[in-house]
Amino acid sequence: MAVDSEDAGSGAPSPSPVTDCAVYVDGRRLPGLRDHAEALAEVRRRGDGFVWAGLYEPDAARMQGVAEVFGLHELAVEDVVHAHQRPKLEPYGDTLFMVLKTVRFVEHESPTTANEIVETGEIMVFLGKDFIVTVRHGQHSALRRVRSELEAIPERLAAGPSAVLHAIADHVVDGYLDVSEAFENDIDVMEALVFAPGSPISAEQMYLVKREIVELRRAVMPLATPLRRLAEGSTPLISEQVRTYFRDVDDHLTTVTERVAGFDELLTTLVDATLAKLSLQQNNDMRKITSWAAIIAVPTMGVGIYGMNFDFMPELHWKYGYPAVMAVILTACLVLYRIFKGKKWL
Repeated sequence: MAVDSEDAGSGAPSPSPVTDCAVYVDGRRLPGLRDHAEALAEVRRRGDGFVWAGLYEPDAARMQGVAEVFGLHELAVEDVVHAHQRPKLEPYGDTLFMVLKTVRFVEHESPTTANEIVETGEIMVFLGKDFIVTVRHGQHSALRRVRSELEAIPERLAAGPSAVLHAIADHVVDGYLDVSEAFENDIDVMEALVFAPGSPISAEQMYLVKREIVELRRAVMPLATPLRRLAEGSTPLISEQVRTYFRDVDDHLTTVTERVAGFDELLTTLVDATLAKLSLQQNNDMRKITSWAAIIAVPTMGVGIYGMNFDFMPELHWKYGYPAVMAVILTACLVLYRIFKGKKWL
């Protein structure tokens, strides 16, 4: 029997890969828990409604059992088991296979101390005429809220499995919007630190944030083409009514894509500014080191010359020879110090 929870995976592992399975007729869920094979048989016996089966990180053996029931293509099943796929949309006969990347913003006190900012997961969807199978990878990719919201609006579920696919895509893209808004605050903090005098920010931290932006971009940007294909009606599995809603999701994704592209460009500029700032700091440090080395060279030379123990050297047997030499060395050091200080090398 299936477990009625889309949050499976956060506790003890379930003996079944199916975390929730239900039959929907006229947009309403039929009562009772069902095995996915029984649910599909019920739908096809009625000739009406559809099955929504949710799975969480199934292994190859368990996924194969589900694939045999729903008639899923072996290549798509292989992608589901191994995960780590790019967002895509692929038709397999009378079944549509779609991959969406989920993202979650990892809370942290400051982007300068964070080790991770964006966490990604995956939702893979098999869409058929009378079923939809969702496979989740990642702790934050739960769909229980999506299922509850849809069940509260039967007229939307009455549109069939494509309405569920739209709700999932809308949920994922809304997550992109939330993450991009949170990321914008971090970018503002980084920008302020980069251009603040004496800021402690390092190139390594800038590269970490850049890496997180790249991870977010890889989740968001490849999804544009699959969504546009769904909005333009590239498959008969998406009704005209639902297709209109996909256009709205595509518009939201465009907003996120433009925002992420702006983040990427701005962060590239900040990285360049950080490297330029570090280079300037290194130049200043080298000037200080060079200045002090030149100052220290004066007494080193003087002591080195008078440490050779020659009999005939200037002022060697003069009573005030030692103080005079020390005074000359000190004066030369002070003159060099004033020169370097005037040039702002010290």
